[in-house]
Amino acid sequence: MSRLKRMWMLALVAVAVSTARGQDSTAPAQDNSQQQPVPAYGQESSPAPITENPPISGLDQPGLEPHSAPLSYLQPGATVSESADSNITNGLGGSTTRSVSRALGSLTLQRLWSHYDLALQYVGGVGYYDQKGIGWKLMQQMDLDQKITWKRGKLSVRDSFSYLPEGTFGAAYGSLGSQGIESLGNTGFGGLFGGATLGTLGLVPRLANVSVAEVEETLTPKSAITALGGYGLVHFYGNDPLTQMSYLNNSQTSGQVGYNRIISAHDQIALVYGYQRFDFSSIGTSFHSNVVQLMYGHRVSGRMDFLVGAGPQITDISATSLVCSLPIIPAGPQCTGAGFQNVQITEKDRKIGVAIRGRLRYRFPRTSVDLTYLRHETSGSGFFAGAQTDEATLRADRPLSRVWSGFADLGYARNSRLLSSGGIPAKTYNSGFAGVGVHRAFGRNFHGFISYQFNELAFDSSICGAGSSGCSHIGHRHVGTIGLDWTPRPIRID
Repeated sequence: MSRLKRMWMLALVAVAVSTARGQDSTAPAQDNSQQQPVPAYGQESSPAPITENPPISGLDQPGLEPHSAPLSYLQPGATVSESADSNITNGLGGSTTRSVSRALGSLTLQRLWSHYDLALQYVGGVGYYDQKGIGWKLMQQMDLDQKITWKRGKLSVRDSFSYLPEGTFGAAYGSLGSQGIESLGNTGFGGLFGGATLGTLGLVPRLANVSVAEVEETLTPKSAITALGGYGLVHFYGNDPLTQMSYLNNSQTSGQVGYNRIISAHDQIALVYGYQRFDFSSIGTSFHSNVVQLMYGHRVSGRMDFLVGAGPQITDISATSLVCSLPIIPAGPQCTGAGFQNVQITEKDRKIGVAIRGRLRYRFPRTSVDLTYLRHETSGSGFFAGAQTDEATLRADRPLSRVWSGFADLGYARNSRLLSSGGIPAKTYNSGFAGVGVHRAFGRNFHGFISYQFNELAFDSSICGAGSSGCSHIGHRHVGTIGLDWTPRPIRID
């Protein structure tokens, strides 16, 4: 992964230098930090500081784009694209370059009442992989965001459902997976509630769903509390058709409570407690973790959003396995034969670590940058029964002219096995991607795009086993895509 690591180091240095220059260059310009955003329906009576600066322990993020009046509307859309894929089977080692054709349709609904907001988005279609044994694949994703507001708080219910042939981490632009879990706007589930597949191998249909409910209550004009609960699952349908490799189904239950305090016009702190439980029913294994974090956020309305949090993480593991047991010999590896007996035992372990989260979103006069880092525990993406994950992503968007715009993104995730049993026989795996692309508007309703993306998936050499030869534990993928988006004017709903 040396190539991706060097790219990450250069990207981080560039972001730091650009942010420093942006602070200097924008100083003489008009300060938008005091602009009052248009309040959402149902929030007119809420204390202004909390409305403009939502609690950092919650799901909402402040918008960096100019505020606009809230509207009820219906928005259809469609995308067609053609990709040249150097590793169409998404396997380790080499592969023949083939094409992938996709046709997707979308429908977005936003309906606003005095104290109720509903946002619903569906994206679905098909993809054709030009490879024997693969062919047509169904792609679907639906996101729901329902909010009920009152004078001093709100209740939010959010759900993200997807059915895809491969994972979403590093999905090529133009594919449904590139829509991500934040397709409903400036909200995200974050690392605590799961739903992400940080690495994918082969083409196996998978159903993923994450549901989160959040209650936010304003105590004073400068303090608020949040409480969140969520449940997520990932289910794989069968084995990979080419390698016959199987993956681990999993489910995750999560909860979080937080106390937030505004300490200045732009600064906020929070104390957060989080709980996660992971279950792998196919191998009879589960574990849970408790996390306490102190968080700090610095926000300048319409310009910058910075957040950092860290704290201890305690993980308790309960794993069952079969061992060979006889009255005259101690327990050992699983055995067979006359007179032998396999018994089930439960192994318990406790691990103490650190959970970290960080995010920087900055809006320059012409460029927007979004940098995120998470150190947290994940379900293992079907490879492991749980993983300790370090995840970082970076995205930049910039208009190039009146009709042209460009983007670039990077992502890297390092995953270390938490449980010794279950899944792929490796100790760690790393996945990363780097991509660039441009858009061009054609009138009001159409724009075309061209993109390129590089992906790498690397397991440690233990996946090949002792004495194996000719085994590859690294997979590379180059994807070039050209496509067309259709986005007509929204249909106003009164």
